[in-house]
Amino acid sequence: MSEHPYAFLALFLAVALAFPLVLLAVSQLWFRFFQPPKPSASKNDVYECGVASTGDSWIQFKPHYYLYAILFLIFDVEILFLLPFAVAFTGLPTGALVTMLVFVLLLAEGLVWAWRRGHLEWR
Repeated sequence: MSEHPYAFLALFLAVALAFPLVLLAVSQLWFRFFQPPKPSASKNDVYECGVASTGDSWIQFKPHYYLYAILFLIFDVEILFLLPFAVAFTGLPTGALVTMLVFVLLLAEGLVWAWRRGHLEWR
């Protein structure tokens, strides 16, 4: 390796810039040489898991369902953070307890906010 202390970083930066540029160039060449020249009815057809599509592909979903999913993910991930803390509770310093209490209180605040705004009401 070179004697210069930043030679590795320069090499890393060059590779980090070259890699996506090479991928973009390859995809552009692929697009130019292998793309069908004109879209057809079968190319524009909606395809879902090998089942022929029926009806309109545009379906209106209520955003309320997405809010339920986001809240579920937030509180599901909370368990992933609390489990290692609970396992190693006796060996941790007091600062870890304070940090976990702040974490749980912030999540509880989010739950109370969602509850007060009526986002947890099933309509």
